[in-house]
Amino acid sequence: MTDTGTVARATSALYYGGQEHHTEKTLTITNPAKPSEVVGEAAAATREQALEAVAAAKEAFPAWAALSPTERGALLTEANATVAADVEADAAILSAENGKVVGECIGDHMGLVQRTDLAIGLADIVDATETLPGPPTETIVSYKPMGVVTIIVPFNWPIAILGAALPYALMAGNTVVVKPPPSCPLATTRAVQRFAEKLPAGVLNVVTGEDAEIGEALVSNEDVAKVCFTGSVGGGKRIMSMAAQSLTNVTLELGGNDAVLILEDAEFTDENMDALFGGIYASTGQICMNAKRIYVHSSKKEELVSELTKRLENVKIGPASDPSTTMGPFHQKAQLQFVTELVQEAKDSGADVREFGELPGGDWAEGNFIRPSLVLDPDPSLRVVTEEQFGPTIPIITFEEVEDGIRMVNDTPYGLCNSVWTSNEESARTVGSRLEAGYIFHNTHGAPFLDQRAPFGGVKQSGIGREMGPIGLRAFMEPHALGLSKA
Repeated sequence: MTDTGTVARATSALYYGGQEHHTEKTLTITNPAKPSEVVGEAAAATREQALEAVAAAKEAFPAWAALSPTERGALLTEANATVAADVEADAAILSAENGKVVGECIGDHMGLVQRTDLAIGLADIVDATETLPGPPTETIVSYKPMGVVTIIVPFNWPIAILGAALPYALMAGNTVVVKPPPSCPLATTRAVQRFAEKLPAGVLNVVTGEDAEIGEALVSNEDVAKVCFTGSVGGGKRIMSMAAQSLTNVTLELGGNDAVLILEDAEFTDENMDALFGGIYASTGQICMNAKRIYVHSSKKEELVSELTKRLENVKIGPASDPSTTMGPFHQKAQLQFVTELVQEAKDSGADVREFGELPGGDWAEGNFIRPSLVLDPDPSLRVVTEEQFGPTIPIITFEEVEDGIRMVNDTPYGLCNSVWTSNEESARTVGSRLEAGYIFHNTHGAPFLDQRAPFGGVKQSGIGREMGPIGLRAFMEPHALGLSKA
């Protein structure tokens, strides 16, 4: 197996109030493909330093909020140009600390660029008002920035996910403290610091450290107006509980046991099957909106399995440093153990489990690697069906009647992104409208096909609130009503 070499050890500091800040303690960041290999060290903030970052953001808020949306947009445009300035070097660092292939890491950075451009494009509506005529009064409804916003991003796509919140919060007139994931903070911190250096001091700040040390300072803080968290359902519940101490507003984008519903008249093409394959297995299955369950009409099952099998047979498992790798390791050993348990349970129950690819050996034998798999006709009560795997395995279950398929898709406490597959647009509209999720794809599935102008978020336990688009912008603003008396 070819290895193009190890990335030079990276380091990152805290950045708040327009200055770098260093720490006595650091976070040691390792390579998921070879956990004994250290990728770099990140600053580990104390609680006091996290509080200082919030204080810096609070101090910068009045002047930033006083700028016009056009002025803020111009500064954000300049800041946004820094994200792509050193993207190949940053992507190499992200790949080494995260585990996913370099191409996905470049896409991670460019996701922030694209989403920032979209947010800047909403400048005209930031200060828009609505007038309600009297009686009893003529009332002017406007929207005001909230104050300091804490944004907490996960390990899997930290920079693109940041783009769903950060530019919208800033365009709305808020100031921000970003907390990257402690297991994977290096590339995110680099990108955020460069972005922040183009803005007035304190408008954008980044603080790394352990959740237990700095979480309360960034969440249960009366000076924080809003917290945006992307991560697991359990993590979201902890954030919500912490935010309740100060009645802080929250947006939670959480996990999803997302489903694919393939109707009898679905047509499979190379293009949409490539999309579905990526919508299941990209990033080793570690994407919140990836498909986690497939319900397929019995007449389409054989063709579907054949199409997915063709693509799985070409998977090359290995470290991201090998340019021939198409599927890297899990980010964390615990996730490898969890998904391995789910697949083993399915095997033990008698389900037809088909695994593909070869695990790497030699220097990479200790890595968090797993073979991707299909789980055919499992008992619907198995955990591989009922729980979010967050890994490269997927159960495939057949149905005969559309109503049964809809019922099974909706039989979950989650609802982030589902998809409906049919050649009939009217069926897509009627069936898609009945699927319980925040976003529904038609004849495709996965992050590359998300309309990023639309609000994004989940229902049920997949989250609270929406990000992106005009609704996502307004989520960072407080409605304000002024009633003008005519007496």
